Amino acid sequence: MRVAIVAVAAASAHGQSVLSLREAVSQALAGNPVLEAASSRVSAQKALRTQALLRPNPRLILQQENLRPYQSPNYVYLRETDSFAYLQNTLETAGKREARAGSAEAGIAKSEAERELLRRQIVTRVVAAYWAAAGAAHVVDLLAENERNFARIVDYHAVRVREGSMAEADLLRVTIEAQRLRIERNRAALEAERARIHLQREMARTEFPALRFSEELRSDLPDYEPVDVAAVMARRPEVRLARSVVESARAQERVQVAAARPNVDLLFGYKRTGGVDTMLGGVQVDLPVRNRNQGNVAAASAETRAAESALAATQALIRAEVESAVAEYRQRRSDVASVLRPLVDQAVEGYRIAEAAYREGGADLLRLLDAQRVQIEARISYARALAELRLSEAALQAALGVEP
Repeated sequence: MRVAIVAVAAASAHGQSVLSLREAVSQALAGNPVLEAASSRVSAQKALRTQALLRPNPRLILQQENLRPYQSPNYVYLRETDSFAYLQNTLETAGKREARAGSAEAGIAKSEAERELLRRQIVTRVVAAYWAAAGAAHVVDLLAENERNFARIVDYHAVRVREGSMAEADLLRVTIEAQRLRIERNRAALEAERARIHLQREMARTEFPALRFSEELRSDLPDYEPVDVAAVMARRPEVRLARSVVESARAQERVQVAAARPNVDLLFGYKRTGGVDTMLGGVQVDLPVRNRNQGNVAAASAETRAAESALAATQALIRAEVESAVAEYRQRRSDVASVLRPLVDQAVEGYRIAEAAYREGGADLLRLLDAQRVQIEARISYARALAELRLSEAALQAALGVEP
């Protein structure tokens, strides 16, 4: 069975914009400052990759030796000073450049996974807020309809009292009941207003106009079976993020291992000594006697193990989340179909019989009011159950890693 929230034409007549679930999600994602910040972090990681691929700059060294701050009769500047002009270039060993590039690539993948996770979280929150607001709006519509229907009973009693065929006490009772229904509708309207504003806040809106919802609260929803756990793990952004964190930690560990190997500096250039022009060449290498970067290597290795443990924990948590979401969805789907729908039909039929009997004088007013109260409570329970079914479907879709 399907319960329509409202027709588009009716919404236009009241000057309210009609919002579909797809439009709500699209508006939430378009120009979202959180996603823009995440995209900026991706750009920053790409810039770091560019930097990581750069090689060390050569160094120009100009050097003068044997200078005297004073002059003597035998001192000749060009003959007695030593002049040096040479280049020094660092050759990175142990694949340091490739290790930096790998770490930068892992950083890009991690930032992209973070952005996708933020996007999926926004979608999940908007979907949940949409169905909560739609369900609250439908409850208000039901209460308003019930209030209008009960107003006819009040009018009927007023006519009977004027005719002298009914006691004023009965009219007072139905009038009080009508006021109670109005208060209940006003309370539901406040809840619907809060739900609507919450939805628009999740959509990153700065204005909160009145809305009507075009989607339907349905009970004929798919069963979502069977569940492929491997496919779920491949779709969930949390798993992709955890895996990217592992790859980033491993890449950083490779960077630290490579940093333990000393680089080689090559020197080549010109030297003038005693008035003679010569060539200069040399090699410089750090001796890893004390500092072999062992502390950073150990720390990076520990970070890798921590990331791997976090990945395993994330996968276990997602498996439990999927099982819980599937169980809740099936239970709510079964309750709506086998319990609440028949209950609504029975309550509506019971109210119809009680009203007919009351008009014929075969039942007292208390029975009519009780039947009316049971009917509206059953219909509201059914509407809320449909909204909760939609919410559980949204939670199941989020657990399965699929979008509505």
